[in-house]
Amino acid sequence: MSDWRSLLAEIAVPRRTGSAVHAGVREILRRELGARGLVVMEHAFRGRASPWLRGVRSEEIEGVNVVGVRPRARVTVWLVAHYDSKGQPLSMLGRLAALPVSLLLNQVTDRSPGAVDNATGVLTVFAILDQLPPEVPVGVVFSDAEEIGLVGARALVRDRPQLLHDTAVINFDGIDDMGTTFAFQHRPGPVGQGVALALGIAPRPWLPVVVDGIALRRAAGECLTLLRGDWRTMRVVHTPEDAPDRLTLTGVDRVASAVARAVSSVALGHVRS
Repeated sequence: MSDWRSLLAEIAVPRRTGSAVHAGVREILRRELGARGLVVMEHAFRGRASPWLRGVRSEEIEGVNVVGVRPRARVTVWLVAHYDSKGQPLSMLGRLAALPVSLLLNQVTDRSPGAVDNATGVLTVFAILDQLPPEVPVGVVFSDAEEIGLVGARALVRDRPQLLHDTAVINFDGIDDMGTTFAFQHRPGPVGQGVALALGIAPRPWLPVVVDGIALRRAAGECLTLLRGDWRTMRVVHTPEDAPDRLTLTGVDRVASAVARAVSSVALGHVRS
């Protein structure tokens, strides 16, 4: 996984939407998609951040979703991961434990490298691409401004619903080495069922997290979010401790291998039928 660790070091840096570093990470994503033979497009958007987040709630957000497709292929499965990060005074675990007091401390900063959340999701997408046969009709969406209210995903559904129509969306949001893999089933379907079976897990209809799949399900034929971790993961998410050096990427490897097998089997089965 040495090459993955090099890429992790490049993208797991504080990258709040709109910052110069964030734009630099976007160019790295374009480079990696292009190196894999995908045609890269950008969906620029504007939107409003969540009103619950201090420091951004009055701002109009400008962001860019990165979309990659194979030449002349009609996408049936989208691999999705958000590429922005944010810091907050309390970790995810701290905010859940301190409700409703934590709402008063919901200040957004640019002080978290966002390694597990969500550089690991981005790496999982690339690892799946590298394991899929070229004829599998997949596309990639690296969504922006997820951390401040699913702004990029909502904009994609608003501006480009045809991209997602009658497709399966697999969204990756935090794939830690430790803990359990969870499948958050937003809209059921055969691809999601195949993925859950390959991972040996049962999809859940609800989890106490806010992820892009909640927005993307409105336009997709089916939609699933995959997460991996435990309370130790939640303790570092959105803090400076969410850094590359705490990861071995074994979770990325396990999840990517299982998803690649499932997507290849189900998607090619649909093509041949």
